[in-house]
Amino acid sequence: MRTVEGRIVESTGSWYEVAIFDEINQSEGTIEARLPGRFRLDDQQVTNPLAVGDYVELSLNEDGTCSIEDIKERENYITRQATHGRQGEQILAANIDQAFVVQSVRKPKIKEGFIDRFLVTCEAYQLKPVILINKMDLAGEEGQAYVDELIELYQSLDYTILNCSIFDEKSLENLKTHLKDKTSVFIGPSGVGKTSILNHIDPNIERKVADVSDYSNKGKHTTTYAKLLPLYFGGYLVDTPGIREFGLVNIEPWELSLFFPEMLEPRQHCKFNNCTHSHEPKCGVIEAYENGEIDAGRYHSYLQMLDSLKK
Repeated sequence: MRTVEGRIVESTGSWYEVAIFDEINQSEGTIEARLPGRFRLDDQQVTNPLAVGDYVELSLNEDGTCSIEDIKERENYITRQATHGRQGEQILAANIDQAFVVQSVRKPKIKEGFIDRFLVTCEAYQLKPVILINKMDLAGEEGQAYVDELIELYQSLDYTILNCSIFDEKSLENLKTHLKDKTSVFIGPSGVGKTSILNHIDPNIERKVADVSDYSNKGKHTTTYAKLLPLYFGGYLVDTPGIREFGLVNIEPWELSLFFPEMLEPRQHCKFNNCTHSHEPKCGVIEAYENGEIDAGRYHSYLQMLDSLKK
């Protein structure tokens, strides 16, 4: 039996594809490994105890089988509330340098609430977020004006926001400069073009894509499992399946406003220490909103999140 270290490349259930390294951290290729059941019992609040991007210790057995013996401590991870009635949280990717929320200007249209929930999660888990608006070739004048407003809004909050199109080489080159030599993850609804972007920025990657449904204007799921992919120009990118909802986890209602940068100063002027900034008198956040110092859409997103956290 030989013990080696590796990194989770893909998870398909109880089996994992792992990139393994030798003593000087050079890749030896990938191998399939099994996760013993004891790891699944350790944390009942997490639907997947092992995520793409995790570093692990493996035992390579003489019969050719491989099992995961230890999961290294994570530097960080990005998570969302488990779906389909399951309890707890789902870890989307671990040990990443930056997380991209990908939206498309049309087919399907931008969901600002999705973006804001994503940003709150990044603030809570101390991750660097990047907003990426795709399909700018479909924008038209009205769509371009809308995206320009979003750029102005999110840049004023010190967030990085980019736009791109697979038909605009300059925008793809700009995106590559942000991805180079980093481990990044693409997260967004189906149909926004996450995989298409990936296929165009790296000719060595050929991930399957599908068209957006003309009937529902929603994306069709093509990427089934998250996968950590090496980029030829340096770095790694996690391509994830499309998700329709981004539920918040491990955030209490009273602390939600801490993850809205524009509310940090106004909340100091609230009369009540436990102010929810939704209805209380002499609330600094409500006053800032009424004075136009907090964007109406962002405040509406805050109220929706607050309501969901109270349920």
